[in-house]
Amino acid sequence: LLQSGQHSWLAGLKTLLLNVSRAVSSDVLITFSPTVGPSRLNTTEKGKAGKIHLPREIFQSLSSQTVHVVVTVLNIQQLGMFKEINQTAQVLDNTVLGITVGESSISGLQDPVQLTFAHRELPQGLTPQCAFWDPSKGQAGGWCSSGCVTQPGDKGTVCSCDHLSFFTLLLNPALDVPTAKTVMAVATAGCGVVMAFSTFTMAFCIFIRCRFRFEETVRINLGLHVNLVGSLFLLNLAFLLNSGLSGRTHPRTCRFLGGLTHYCLLCCFTWTALEGCQLYLLFVKVLGTYIHRYLAKLCLVGWGFPVLVVGVAGIIGSYGKYSIQTMDHQVIAHLCWITSKHLLVHYITNCGYFGLIFLFNMAVFGVVTQKSCSLQGTGAVQGYHKPWKVALVAAGLFCLLGATWALAFLTYGTSSEAMLYLFTILNSLQGIFIFIWLVVLYYPKTKETTGSLSYIIRHDKTTTASQG
Repeated sequence: LLQSGQHSWLAGLKTLLLNVSRAVSSDVLITFSPTVGPSRLNTTEKGKAGKIHLPREIFQSLSSQTVHVVVTVLNIQQLGMFKEINQTAQVLDNTVLGITVGESSISGLQDPVQLTFAHRELPQGLTPQCAFWDPSKGQAGGWCSSGCVTQPGDKGTVCSCDHLSFFTLLLNPALDVPTAKTVMAVATAGCGVVMAFSTFTMAFCIFIRCRFRFEETVRINLGLHVNLVGSLFLLNLAFLLNSGLSGRTHPRTCRFLGGLTHYCLLCCFTWTALEGCQLYLLFVKVLGTYIHRYLAKLCLVGWGFPVLVVGVAGIIGSYGKYSIQTMDHQVIAHLCWITSKHLLVHYITNCGYFGLIFLFNMAVFGVVTQKSCSLQGTGAVQGYHKPWKVALVAAGLFCLLGATWALAFLTYGTSSEAMLYLFTILNSLQGIFIFIWLVVLYYPKTKETTGSLSYIIRHDKTTTASQG
């Protein structure tokens, strides 16, 4: 009756069925192996097989005199089952272990079930985590570690769980605790650096805007820069307050801090998008159009739109306590942020929103770079013939358009320690980059102020008009 496809399916499934009396006076011990399958444990047996320890408590709580104990070893690579969406962790030996006793579900055990997953020494950068399959997680189910304690060892990992289910040992790419704490220390110090240089930058922009007579385009640009740097200042201030107060705040205060931090982050993203829009209008639509009270309308969008997003997220209860921890459940820091139950809010409002902004801004960056290079080729912009100045302008625009934030996408699941360090350090230096860029670019050293973007724009407008 078996077809050829069913033979391969059964090859990945091995089951042991035991009849165990309710009055059993000792624990039940079973061995399992991905190749051999499960069997009753022989006390003289030695080898690399895993072990299952079922406590007496399980059988004493059952009503019938005799129960069926079913232990199943599954090879999920052959079966094509237990695949979690966007899963970053590996399943040890592609092995999932299912345990059922009787016909009812068993949970809340005082004496836990112990499963020993045998393995060699794990590679560096991988942390074992005991998990069970939760069919209610997400749309198609997923791995969960609630109720399980992980005890790693050199020759095996012991999982102590207070219930019966389908279990496995996940190998997660994770940072070790010292590295994670170092990254947090660098991030905290970086917040102070960003706040200091953001203050310098805002003071510098306000000073030259009031001191020198620039054309309207440059004045609008300076106003944009002040608002972007101001949002950076508020974001880093909110993070410092959050990390310092979140561990001992009232739940309502924590929700407020989480919403405030989210608002400041969205403001930073929005002003980054507005910087890109302004560059598009200046370099692509070079002849431009006059907009009454243009900067005030930009402020309404930059500071007002995030209020709507945070308001909706707050109504559905998205904010609360959030713990940053390693895969072996060691807590590194507590934050007031979007809770784990509302991760979809984070993916839409943060990841999705910034992803769209980043794609648009990188397209604008490419156009601006192409325009600048073409103007340099004609010899119109003498001030930019120096290679260091060209590199500085490009790097400044890169930071201004939020490229350093894009590195966060490459640190997903903390799989890349180098990328996590790079993201933390570059974002800490973002305030310094923008400050130096603005000083070199905008401070007038000659009457023509040939170092400013307005000089390039004027030449580009003149060239476009003459071609028309």
